[in-house]
Amino acid sequence: MTSRNRAIPGSVSPTIMKPSKHLLVSLAAAGALACTGAAHAAVPAGQPIDGIRCESAEGSVLHIHQHLDVRDHGKPVVVPEDVGRPIVGQCFYWLHTHTPDGLIHIEAPTFHTFTLGNFFDIWGQPLTNANVAGAKPKPNERVVVWVDGHRFAGDPRTIELTQHLDVTIEVGPPYTKPAPFTAWNGN
Repeated sequence: MTSRNRAIPGSVSPTIMKPSKHLLVSLAAAGALACTGAAHAAVPAGQPIDGIRCESAEGSVLHIHQHLDVRDHGKPVVVPEDVGRPIVGQCFYWLHTHTPDGLIHIEAPTFHTFTLGNFFDIWGQPLTNANVAGAKPKPNERVVVWVDGHRFAGDPRTIELTQHLDVTIEVGPPYTKPAPFTAWNGN
């Protein structure tokens, strides 16, 4: 071993370090690509969405609640906790969730009309006839929307979120009329 290549006791050989540098560069590139992919997922990080701001505290002028139940071929699709409460932004969108039970909270600083489409945009999930939060109908199936126990035939993005509104979206069969949601628990 020449003096140039001799390992110093307690140090790492340069020949071992070279692959490590390549590994670090590869990991950094993979991380950058992963972040780029995450940006395309459209999950908000505090920027205004549909004119709805993300603020440091919940608003107190308008405070109402709705329930959303999404079913993928009869199986529940979880509406997660903390929709509208991004960690990066450390703020609350006026539409958000606290728990993974489908209970939507509207806590706004002003009176304003909000829609189911606004909520899905803040959630960062699609709401179309072909894709509801990742649930997709198979060929010859459809998306059926129920509002307070009645079939809704329009665009679900336009459903106005009012106090104690109960929305069920079924992607694919069985297309059964949902039982009314009653667990408002003081909300």
